[in-house]
Amino acid sequence: MTALPAPPELDVVVLGGGGHVGLPLSLVLADTGARVGILDRDGDKLGRLAAGEMPFMEAGADDLLARVLPSGRLELSTDPAMVARTETVIVVVGTPVDEFLGPSMGVFEESVDEIAPHLRPGTLIVLRSTVYPGTTAYVKERFREHGCEVQVAFCPERIAEGHALDELRSLPQIIGADDAVAGERAQAVFARFATTFVRTTSREAELAKLFTNTWRYMKFAVANQFLMIAEQAGVDYTNVLRAVRQDYPRAADLPGPGFAAGPCLFKDTMQLAAFTTDHFPLGQAAVQVNEGMPAFIVERLRGRYGDLTGRRIGILGMAFKAESDDPRASLSYKLRKLLTWAGAEVLATDPYVRDDRLTPLAEVLARSEILILGAPHAAYRTLDVGGRDVVDVWGAMGEGIRL
Repeated sequence: MTALPAPPELDVVVLGGGGHVGLPLSLVLADTGARVGILDRDGDKLGRLAAGEMPFMEAGADDLLARVLPSGRLELSTDPAMVARTETVIVVVGTPVDEFLGPSMGVFEESVDEIAPHLRPGTLIVLRSTVYPGTTAYVKERFREHGCEVQVAFCPERIAEGHALDELRSLPQIIGADDAVAGERAQAVFARFATTFVRTTSREAELAKLFTNTWRYMKFAVANQFLMIAEQAGVDYTNVLRAVRQDYPRAADLPGPGFAAGPCLFKDTMQLAAFTTDHFPLGQAAVQVNEGMPAFIVERLRGRYGDLTGRRIGILGMAFKAESDDPRASLSYKLRKLLTWAGAEVLATDPYVRDDRLTPLAEVLARSEILILGAPHAAYRTLDVGGRDVVDVWGAMGEGIRL
């Protein structure tokens, strides 16, 4: 009986390669000529990819998938034994905080336990997910407990969802490693598509990523707090913001207000709070402001209309940001819950999010007395609201329309 040929070597395996971070990275690597294994537990998602269908929105990804899939350089699997065919594994797995808003190592422990039996000696493990400081060293030690001598580097992703394919190539790549060989090997992986690198220790890279997301989250909190102050003063914040920023470079980085949500900013701020001995009061204050935006809107509605019982209120946009189909940690869902508890009849819609609980836009417009912009999708910016009151904390639907 003739033995079957061994499957071909893989240049890299991306663990969690079917997600919002791992899949764009996998596609870009394959586009450079690398043989890439996508290892993911979600078999349905891999089935869609095999059929040439992107499982989520990402600018340019549909065309890129269509280009690399026929090349044979992209292999999809749910079997962790795939990692035995490579010397480089990039780990891109979700890193949630636990029920006490502290760091959770469970996802990394599961990942190590899953792939350790299949690893080659000396395999390079590149952690790509945002992590609690010290996780890189912790992961290396856990591999050692399994009898695996591996090299570990932390090279954080810094992309904005929807712009991943451009930003992977254009942004500097942080290479966090505690020994020179691991750093050189990790840089070589990303040198396939990137040209600028920042070399640090693993702990420095871990903090750099947390500081980056927390800084953005805090800036959004300042913008939202300014909105609340202006609204309570009875002035149009759109005009205030224009007066602050127009042709004034020192205020150019003040963002507009809106829901600061998604799978990273809140979580990473809380990981930093858990890490510091004083629990990071500035970050905690940012959480209170940003997470308090839905309650602020409900109170403003009560101030204008009184009791909301029986009021029909429509929410436009349930994704966590504009032109996205990702509802993870979206504050629109929190707003819907608070309005429902206040007695309102709430109808929610979104042109991109897949959710059986949502209502077509035409029905929301026909039945709602009041509209709230939850995500500033382009489709809503010129929407004919038929004279209804609109709550638009984003300032995206025109001056004079904010409640």
